[in-house]
Formats: sequence, C-alpha cells, structure tokens
Amino acid sequence: MSVSTIWVYTDLTQPEEGHGEPTSTTLELLAKASELADTVVAVVGGSGDSLAATLGAHGASKVLATGDLTGRLPGPPLAAAMADAIAADSPDAILFGTSYDGRDVAARLSVRLDAPVITNIVELNEVDGALVGVEPVFGGNTNVTTKFTGSTPGIFLVRPKSFAAAESPSGDAATVEALAVPELGAVGAAKVTNIHVEETEGPSLDDAAIVVAGGRGMGDAEKFQAVEDLAKLLGAAPGASRAIVDAGWVPYSYQVGQTGKVVKPDVYIAAGISGATQHLVGMKGAKHIIAINKDAEAPIFSVADLGIVGDVHKVLPKLIEAIQSR
Repeated sequence: MSVSTIWVYTDLTQPEEGHGEPTSTTLELLAKASELADTVVAVVGGSGDSLAATLGAHGASKVLATGDLTGRLPGPPLAAAMADAIAADSPDAILFGTSYDGRDVAARLSVRLDAPVITNIVELNEVDGALVGVEPVFGGNTNVTTKFTGSTPGIFLVRPKSFAAAESPSGDAATVEALAVPELGAVGAAKVTNIHVEETEGPSLDDAAIVVAGGRGMGDAEKFQAVEDLAKLLGAAPGASRAIVDAGWVPYSYQVGQTGKVVKPDVYIAAGISGATQHLVGMKGAKHIIAINKDAEAPIFSVADLGIVGDVHKVLPKLIEAIQSR
C-alpha cells in the first residue's frame, strides 16, 4: 500500500491581486509530494493556465483552478470548492504552506470536512501507506510524529523551508481542470474593497541568501537603522526578533522565529539577539550563522559558526565601514 494522491494548495506571490507566481513554499511542497505520492495535484484560487508550466515542472500532473476570484476573499470559495471535489475524488492528503491564506483555507476546509489539521509540520514520511507528520515541540527540543486515523484526507500545514524545491524529471506542463465553486450564500458575501501592499526594497525575508537580524540588544528603534544599513550593503533582507516586533520597532513581516518566519539563508547575521529558543527555531537551519552579542554566555553562540563577543554598537559601524571601503 502506498500514498496514491496528494493535493498541494498553491500560494501565489501576489495573492491580493489574484495572480502571480507560485511561492517558494509551494514549490517545496510539490517536490516533497512528488517523492511521496504517485499523483500530485495543485489547487489554485484563480486561473491555472499561466501556472500550468511552472507547477508541472515541479511535479504536479494536474491543476484544479477555480477561475477568477478577484474582489473575493479566497478562503470561503476555495475551501467550499475543495470540499466538494474531495467528496468526489478523495486524495490521501492535502498540503498547505503555513501562510496567511494557507492557514485560512486549511481551517475552513477542516470545518467543512469535520477533520482535524496537523500544524507546524517540518517533515513528512510514509508509514504503512499513510502520511505521518513530524512536528517540533518544546521550542524545537523534541519532535513528535502524528498521523490521521479517520477516513477523511489528512490536512497538513507545513512550515516554509522544510523541504528543498526541485524540478520534476519529466517537466511536462500540468493539465488544467475547472474547480467548481458552489453557491456560498452569506459566507461568500464579503467583498474586497481596498488593498494595501507594504512596500519593500531588496530581497524578501523568505528567499534572501543573506539575512541581517537585530534584537533587543540594538537598544532602541532608531539604532535598528544600523541593521537596515548593513543589510542594504550586503544585498540582504533585514530581520528581527519577536521582542522588538512586539515593542513596535519594526513590522511583523520582519519577525524570525516560531511565531514569525522560518528562514534558511546562506548567511544569517544576528546582531544583539540573545537567542531565545523561539528565535532559534526560525533560523538555526541557516548554512552559516554569525552572532554579535556582548554577553559571552548568550544562547545564540551555541548555534553560531562565528561568534563576536562585543558591543553591537561598535561592531556594526566597523563592519559597515569596512564594507563601504571595499
């Protein structure tokens, strides 16, 4: 017995506009699904025609697309459409990335199917023909494995960067089929009347090869500018610990950690970050970690490849000066 079919929810890079390219997390999930199942189906909220080549190249043999959802919240129509389609052609499992839309659709689908969701997954394995999810607990110190025992498909919410994206050997474009959206009544009545998109410069935190992150040790919001300056010089993305996000120094989109973003850059520079377990969960997978902290006993040094024990307000300016002089 083996896993026959896995559906993968397709997050888009511009979901607020109803289009864009599949996110890096979507491509990671497609690669893992291709390892585990005979058939991989991508589910799209919007038109699937422009995505068929990319999704097919990464392992999907079929795309189920709702068609244009402009002006509508994606959660209600997608969850309803998926629930109806599952009743007719039940997959073994459905994978969602842990994104805003992924969590919304997964939660609504869970209610419609009366099925649980396994969240915070970092690994998926096949055991006796069923998928088993691996989830870190106690701040990442212990892993637990969980599987579904009911008759409904397993719904898994997977952390970004848990798997590596890879193109399929065949590389054929996926076929596109319509995913019918049923009448939703009052549930689907909400309309999007205005969209605010946060303007950013440089690489995104999710995909940056270099991340420069600051923590409470930076002192105050104004001094965090040194992190921004260093990130700009290195072509890096700025990041932050939860403490300074909660303090209002920087937006939530900067947060790295268990309740923020999980990153796996080539280089992660932690400036003034002590290294609480919650933060380490979000960045300890980086290839090279450089820590700057005046406390030689700071937990961040336990995962650092290079540690600088010193005042971040002296080290960062010197580092910026050295880079500018090259």
